Amino acid sequence: MTAVAVALGGALGALTRWWVSESLQGGAPDLRFPWGTFTVNLLGALLLGLLYGVLQHVEVSAGARAFMTVGVLGAFTTFSTFSFEAVAMAHGGALARAALYLGTSVLAGVLLAWLGFQAGQSIAAP
Repeated sequence: MTAVAVALGGALGALTRWWVSESLQGGAPDLRFPWGTFTVNLLGALLLGLLYGVLQHVEVSAGARAFMTVGVLGAFTTFSTFSFEAVAMAHGGALARAALYLGTSVLAGVLLAWLGFQAGQSIAAP
């Protein structure tokens, strides 16, 4: 049953990622700066941190946890696209832009995951 929860969550997360990228980039990857991928990855880091902070204090089933974390947020964020976009920028000669994308994505992602976790702890703490 957990596999079904992950699959359903994955479908929802992937569709949401597609919608955000379409909204921000009009469907075409913008290798000047890939705002769609940047946005979903940072938002996903924040939401996953928030969710894990809340789940420290709230009991949910394994299926519900897998649906939200692995399914929805796992499919919403994308490491492979992030990696490819950085390679494409570097290959196109935009080394500084690629480095900025890599650095800001990783540092901001970790910071937002931590902030989300702290907020989740505060929201759900007894």
